[in-house]
Amino acid sequence: MSSEPWGRVDEAGTVYVRTADGEQVVGSWQAGSPEEALAYFERKYDGLVVEIELLERRVQTTDLSAKDATAAIEHIRHQVDEHHVVGDLAALKKRLDKLTSDVEARREERRAAKAVQTDEARRAKEALVTEAEELAASEQWRAAGERLRALVDTWKGLPRLDRRTDDELWHRFSHARSAFSKRRKAHFASLDAQRETARQTKEKLVAEAESLSDSTDWGPTAARYRDLMSEWKAAGRAQREAEDDLWNRFRGAQDVFFQARSQVFAERDAEQQENLTHKEELVVEAEKLLPISDLKSARAAFRSVNERWEAIGHVPRDARARIEGRLHAVERALQDAEETEWRRSNPEARARAQGLTGQLQDAVDKLRGQIDAARAAGNNAKADKLAKELEGRQALLDQALKGLEEFGG
Repeated sequence: MSSEPWGRVDEAGTVYVRTADGEQVVGSWQAGSPEEALAYFERKYDGLVVEIELLERRVQTTDLSAKDATAAIEHIRHQVDEHHVVGDLAALKKRLDKLTSDVEARREERRAAKAVQTDEARRAKEALVTEAEELAASEQWRAAGERLRALVDTWKGLPRLDRRTDDELWHRFSHARSAFSKRRKAHFASLDAQRETARQTKEKLVAEAESLSDSTDWGPTAARYRDLMSEWKAAGRAQREAEDDLWNRFRGAQDVFFQARSQVFAERDAEQQENLTHKEELVVEAEKLLPISDLKSARAAFRSVNERWEAIGHVPRDARARIEGRLHAVERALQDAEETEWRRSNPEARARAQGLTGQLQDAVDKLRGQIDAARAAGNNAKADKLAKELEGRQALLDQALKGLEEFGG
């Protein structure tokens, strides 16, 4: 019989292992010596030790799941319980119990971590839902749309919650996205309708602009083009492609008209500038008639100037008042001279002036006599009153005498 601290082999070849509950049969050995039998079953024990060590290391250093770790422990424990090895089985059981405790602790840690992760995921998803619902009312179509797409990507990266909570939050999130999409679709549909209306309106404006491009009715046509431009701005924008094409046609029609007008105006301005030069020469010629000494020859000379003036045509607008004012000054001088001459040669007017002068002279003489009489009588108040009346009559007499001088006497 052979014996070791943890086992023995009896004379029949039966191998036993010693435990706290007494000896337990390990197996039977008939192929060799008892020492070889014990060595064989001790090696099997060492194999279990190695398995336990490897499992301990995996539990401590890898993400081995609690389920898999528990299954591995139970597999080894079953081998220990079956007593098919020779060694310190109590030590193995103690290590397995410790390993079981460690796995359960790891399980609890993971449960707690998962609970925290789940809570964080729930709060994160609630925040995503809240932001999505706020964005659902936005009219910043591009920015809000891009942000909603980013929120979807963020959602996909978050852990799932319990089915009910996850479904409820996803329903709200999806509803917010759908509401935004419907509003955006309606907005752009309305915008498309507006742009189509704008396109039709601008087609009509372009047609009228093109029909006016060869007009030579410069003022009214230019005014109409200004009105068309105001109507164009008020019409809003058409679709991009149509807008660019319509604008090019509209602007092109205006350019044709305004270039033609500019050319005509440039030619007219050159002609009017030349007219101004000729009229300035005529004004100088007319101004040489002043002062008028010979009315008849001055009148004939001015008539000649005026006839040539009328034949010349228009001058630039900003010079018109100045140049015409100088000619009118000469014309007024002629008219004044003619009026003076007419008064001088009119016998009826001369007679009326002489008669008025005589009447006024008689009145003045009479008042002087009345003043002298009043003062002689000591009535100074009456004399002063008559003196004031005399001042007025004397002023009229002086004016009448001056007018009479214009008639030559």
